[in-house]
This record gives sequence, C-alpha cells and structure tokens, in this order.
Amino acid sequence: MGDSADAAGLHLPRRVCADPVAALQREWLLTNGLGGFAFGTVAGGLTRRYHGWLIAALDPPLGRTLLAAKLDESVVTRQGPIPLYTNVWATGVEEPAGCRRLTRFDLAGAAAVWQFAVEGRTLTRRIWMEPGANITYAQYALAPSDAPLTLAVRLLANFRDYHALTPDDQRRFDVRLQNDVLHVAAQHAPAALQVRCAPGSAASAAQRAAWTLEQNWYRDFHLAVEQAVGYDHRDAHCCVATATVSVSAAAPVTFALAAVRSSPDSETGPGGGRSDAALTSPEALSAERISAAAGRAAAHVRQLLDRWRSLPDHCALDAPEALERLVLAADQFVVARATPDNPQGRTIIAGYPWFTDWGRDTMISLPGLLLCTGRMDEARRALLTWARHVDRGMIPNRFPDAGATPDFNTVDGTLWYLWAIDQYWRFTRDRATLAQLYPVACDIIDWHIRGTRYGIRVAADGLLQAGEPGVQLTWMDAKVDGRVITPRIGKPVEINALWHDALRNLALHARELGEPAAAERLTGQAEAAQRSFARFWDDERGWCRDVVDGPEGDDPRMQANQVFAVSLEHSPLEPEQRRRVVDGLGRRLLTAVGLRTLDPAEPRYHPRYEGRLVQRDEAYHQGTAWGWLLGPFVVAHHRVHGDRDAARRLLEPMLGQLLAHGVGSLSEIFDGDPPHTPRGCVAQAWSVAETLRAWHVTQRR
Repeated sequence: MGDSADAAGLHLPRRVCADPVAALQREWLLTNGLGGFAFGTVAGGLTRRYHGWLIAALDPPLGRTLLAAKLDESVVTRQGPIPLYTNVWATGVEEPAGCRRLTRFDLAGAAAVWQFAVEGRTLTRRIWMEPGANITYAQYALAPSDAPLTLAVRLLANFRDYHALTPDDQRRFDVRLQNDVLHVAAQHAPAALQVRCAPGSAASAAQRAAWTLEQNWYRDFHLAVEQAVGYDHRDAHCCVATATVSVSAAAPVTFALAAVRSSPDSETGPGGGRSDAALTSPEALSAERISAAAGRAAAHVRQLLDRWRSLPDHCALDAPEALERLVLAADQFVVARATPDNPQGRTIIAGYPWFTDWGRDTMISLPGLLLCTGRMDEARRALLTWARHVDRGMIPNRFPDAGATPDFNTVDGTLWYLWAIDQYWRFTRDRATLAQLYPVACDIIDWHIRGTRYGIRVAADGLLQAGEPGVQLTWMDAKVDGRVITPRIGKPVEINALWHDALRNLALHARELGEPAAAERLTGQAEAAQRSFARFWDDERGWCRDVVDGPEGDDPRMQANQVFAVSLEHSPLEPEQRRRVVDGLGRRLLTAVGLRTLDPAEPRYHPRYEGRLVQRDEAYHQGTAWGWLLGPFVVAHHRVHGDRDAARRLLEPMLGQLLAHGVGSLSEIFDGDPPHTPRGCVAQAWSVAETLRAWHVTQRR
C-alpha cells in the first residue's frame, strides 16, 4: 500500500460483486464521528432496517434518524433506462439487477467505491461521509476516455428512528427546490434533508441537475436479514424527486445529502440540547465546499494512518497491509459525546448498526482503538468523559437511545475502566492525567469494598461478589422475557481476575503519585484476592471454575472467561496453571475467529447463532464464538509460550474476515461450529480493538 489515502483499500472482484446473492450478503459501512452512518449491501439492495445512505445522529452520538435511504440510478439511453440499482421486493430481486453490471467494489480510504460497465463506459460511484458532520456524498465519474452519459437519479427519502420501520400511514413530505438545493421536510420533525448536486469544476451550465419533484411511496421493500431473525421485514420509502444530470470524463458530479435545521426557529435536537453540531449550515452545501469534500476526507485518512505510523514503536511492528484497514476501521467507533463542561468529549460506539456507547465495550476497546493507533489525546478525553458519569463507584453500562437515565447494570464495565486507565498510563506516562483520574479510581475501589448496587461488594475472603436474581451483570448479559440466560451470580472468574489486576495497578499508580500508604493498603488487598483466587482452580480438570460461591455452588464448566486470569498484566495464577489454562482453551474453545463461550462437549452448547430472539439469546454466550476473545487468548498464549510466530498465525485468519461480512471491519460473533459463519453486528468495536491490541503486544520485533 502506498502513501495515498486510497491505498488502505480492500477489493471485491466481479465474480463476487456482480453476483446478487454474494453481493447482498456483504455490507459496507461509513461513519462520520458523530454516531451517524451510511450503511448498505454491496449489491445496493436494502436487507436491513438499518440500511441507508444518511442515518444522521441528531443528538450525538444518539438521535439516529434515517433521512435518505439511497439513490437509485439509471443511465438514460435511446433504448430506455439501464438501471444500476438493485432492489429486493417481497416478490424477489428486481430484474434487471443493476449489480450485475458491477465490475468491482472497493473500500478505498474512507470511501466505498463501485465500478459499473455500461454502454462501453466505466462509471464509478464513490460514497463517503463528512468527518464531524451529518453529510453523505455520492460522486459519479467516468473514465478519462469515455463519452458523456446522462444519469437519472431517484432519491428515496424517509424520516424515522433507525430502529423502526415505516408505518403504513405514509405521510406527505414538504419538498421544495430553491437555488439548486432540494429541501425535504417531514411535519414536526426536528431536522430536514437537503440535497444538492454539484457538477465538477469543468462543468458547463448544461450539466446542472434537472429536478422533477414527486411524492411516490415505494412499498414492500423486503428486508431479508430482518426476516431471518424473526422480525418484521417490510419497509417503505418515498421517492421525493428525480434528478437528471450529464456526467462527463472531465466533470464528475457529486450529490451531497445533509441533515439540516427543519425550520429557522428549530434549535433543539431530540435530547433537548442544541443540535447545531449535528445539523448542516447552508455554507456546507456550497459548490466549493462540495467540490473539496473528497480532499477533506482523504486528509482525515492520511492523518489517521500518519498518527499510527508515528508511534514510537511502529517501526518495530511487523504489520501486514490489512492492519492499515483495521486502523481505519477503528476510527468508525470513535465518536463525540459532549458534556456541559467538556464539549470535546469522546466515547466509543460498541457496534454497528444498532449499538450505542456501552461502558464495558468502550473500556475494553479504548486501548486497541485509540492507544494502539496513536490517538492518545482522544483516549484521554474519553477517560475523562466517562469519569464524569461515575456514580456510586460505577460507570454506566449504557446510555439509552432516548436519552433517559443511564443504566448501571454492570459489574465488569467499571473494572475495565480501571484497566483502561492503567493501559493509558503504560502507553503515555501522562502523570497529569493519571493524577486527575486517581481519585476517581480510589473512589471506585472504596465503593466496591463497602458495597454498591446489585450486591456488588468484596466478600470476607477478598474476592468480589455480585449479582441478584433477574439481573445480568457480566458481559454474558442475554436476557429474554425477564429470564437471565447466564446469571453468574456469585464470584465470576474474570471479575476477580480484573479485581486483582485493578488493585495491583492502582497500587503502582499510588506509588507513582507519592501515596505510599495507599499503595501498601492496595497491595495487601491484592494479595488477599490472589490467595483466595486459588479457589477457582480445578486441578483435576486443569482449568478454572467459571463461578464460585454461586446459589447452586461452583460452576466447573470450561468457559472462555478464565482467559483473563492469564492475559491481564497481573495474573493471580501460578505459571503452570496459566499454561494449562491456555492449552485447554486452545484444545476446546479456540476457533480461527475467536473463543467459543462454552465447551462443545457440554449439553447446553449451541453450535449456531440463528433463529428467533429466544433461540439466538440461548446461543449468545453458550457456544457462540466471540471475535473479541481472540485478542486476550493470543496475548495469554504469548505470555505463556513467548512464541511470536504462533501468535501471528492465530491472528492472521481474523484479518481475512475483513472481506467476509462487514467489508472492512470485523464481526461481533461467529457460529461455534464450522464454517463459523459471521453473525451479529457487522462491525464490532472490541473485535477490531482486541485484534489491533493483540498484534501490537505480540508482533513487536
């Protein structure tokens, strides 16, 4: 890969992208740093409720609203229109499917790029988003030697929450054209859609788009992915206008789709705060700004890669080309979360398309996404942002979409926060920030010792216990109809590995900050926890029990959670125990794409994650392989065996997943049984983060 922003690319050949079946199964994702995104299939057909070219975060990073589903393009010829789009209806894939004219699909820098063969010409469509703004661009260009063509573009608009489907009583939109800008508004909506078609700088007046206003609802879009998991799967979008424009080799045309204020007196977003940061000013849709948009996106990509390459130990990192793509994938999860006293606050989206920023996911992901990519200042801002939300010694588990009171139902999220603070310190040696966060960390420890929500407290043996009936507190948090699938009440193994690690780390921080008495006290607590951690060890089986002192006693099953008793900086296990844990996990739970969450020999093992919600949640943490767990396993394997080549062999298959499901990112989960079909979110923060971190830890020469 070269130095250009387009160099960090991935390519799908014609045999994949021109095959409707294969191209509908692969999805692309673009993001804007606010929580907004553009998302679709390589074929162009809509198969999820979350597909759309402009899903704007109107109250960043929340308030996600679908404004533009897509543009359906046709090339106008004397013989009639030649469609380049693909639609999937209740009756099947529309023919002719435009994806059959695709010759290649690329992720190039921050853009998704399609190449069509039509009428002896090569037409390229490039889609990208404006960093820090709810604007999506779609640019159409011809090869240098191609004759001009006429393109007809049908705009499918909507205004709905991104989780919802469009109701049957479809509304009418207010659609107006003024000064070459199309304005589309829905009644009582806090934002509107504006679209401008900007010809290239060499264009003539004849290349201005000719708009025809419409009000035509297209019903019965068939969302096959939604149907496969038992959800409602019919949607509708409104064609509000069609633009006809000439495209020449010398002058590409660019459509800008932007979320704007719905009316001059509309000043608040869905969460009640000002939406200025989320909405586009009129100046942003000037022809000059649109023509320079690709350059701004390319500069953003160059900055990301340059920061990664400028890390002090980057020259010692044996990095394959695919790792550059992971660095760009990491950027998609880093978003704004402003607070009254910190307008530049940062947080991390757990996964696309449906998750927001979860405390647990943010802290697990922060080192890989930010520290391993050279984004130290953003890591600092994220840690300080979340410090403002600590309550009774806990960080929130998540912030609901509707902006309601945060949920605090997590025992591990706060412990991962302490781990992320330590990771930040190890990477940066930023003593000033450590001093800011140290009182917060001490308060967290104190609350856990005396007890906080949901029975979370340190027991007499020095181990951390947690849990109440009906509440799921660990990362294994599936719950259906009030029933917790994996309750894990008692003293879970990874919780106590994290607790021991947090005490050891905070003792080191106390010494660094001149607090010897605190350091001695914390060390004593860590030693007590380590002595009692011996109760997890099952010498006969050769692994750690998953939970001790549960309502029904100890849980002796082989599960993935014990990997953290080896992978964390301070292991509470003896060296031979660590080796047996790693080797046992490698034999029983390891796949090429992560660790299974349950031994296949167990009666409750689920080989595939499929079916309706109850079936999927039964499998979610009882057999399903999780991509993020590969990272800690590789780190643990490296700590035990010191084999850099073996670690590389374990990580490389995951890099191959960049072309498999969500092109350019890594999936959330995989079936426990071969062929380990990717499932869940097509782009998951901790899958990307832990792959990056494991590479960083194990592949330095």
